[in-house]
Amino acid sequence: MLNNKISTSIFYFALVLMLLLAGSVKTWAHCDTMDGPVVADAKKALENKNVTLILKWVTKENEQEVKDAFNRTLAVRATGQEAKELADLYFFETLVRIHRAGEGAPYMGLKPAGSNVDSSVIASDKAIESGSVDNLADKISNLVATGIRERFEKVLRAKKQIDESVDAGREYVEAYIEFVHYVEKIHLDVLGAATHEGHSEK
Repeated sequence: MLNNKISTSIFYFALVLMLLLAGSVKTWAHCDTMDGPVVADAKKALENKNVTLILKWVTKENEQEVKDAFNRTLAVRATGQEAKELADLYFFETLVRIHRAGEGAPYMGLKPAGSNVDSSVIASDKAIESGSVDNLADKISNLVATGIRERFEKVLRAKKQIDESVDAGREYVEAYIEFVHYVEKIHLDVLGAATHEGHSEK
């Protein structure tokens, strides 16, 4: 009985310490929000006492750590409402941290529900829910095309005055570098996504 009390005390101490540290730093990842998809599945898993509902969010190597945290959380939840709320937060924190580690990304705590998330992420979720990606693809394509054209036109304007003075030449070089790097970054991002999916550039 004494060992159980000590274990519970250690659990609560670790939980409170984790929450305090997490709350002191901001994070901007979609999966780090309390109303994000990872926490949503975690809530379902706890209510249904079914850990398999959230294992998809972690790598196989981290699966056991999540299962252990899940079982500890279920045990503590049963001791009362306050314990349930704290235990749930502990599990959300643990799951999201492990998920982020699997992505090779840093974890800096959970954001509250309703936190600002990039509009492209929201649009991506809506596309998945609707079953159509056409609107999202068109919107992103238009933004990219506009960005390329604006920088290209800036280069052409500067090129016309390139030899008028050193300052004019530097203005051209600045516009040229901005244009080339913008296109290069887009290309590398697209190429990186294709390589990640198992494809390679021909």
